[in-house]
Amino acid sequence: MRRRQLGIGLGGLLVAAFILIIVALLGMKLAPSYIEFFAVKKAVNALASERAGASPAEIRRSFDQRATVDDITSIKGADLEITKDGGTLVITAAYRKEIPLFANVGVYIDFAATSKQ
Repeated sequence: MRRRQLGIGLGGLLVAAFILIIVALLGMKLAPSYIEFFAVKKAVNALASERAGASPAEIRRSFDQRATVDDITSIKGADLEITKDGGTLVITAAYRKEIPLFANVGVYIDFAATSKQ
């Protein structure tokens, strides 16, 4: 009276492990870019609220100082678009990040952060 065993076979285990490893490697390659984007977004929002009456040159200089502290290397203060919408200061940062995966395969991600709510 042997019952059929239920569970995963060796082939299924290897396929699942392969998929899990690929997803983990992709996540480890993409995570630093997203962490940097959230730092850019935080800096843009902070500058818009703190430096509402400052000149564009002062805002760019302040962003460069924050970028040095927060290790932001993808965008500089000169790349910021600074405008006024009504009475509020709007700072926009848009950039593209290329992330090489393996061989000649890579990922392009377009990031855009704005201080406008």
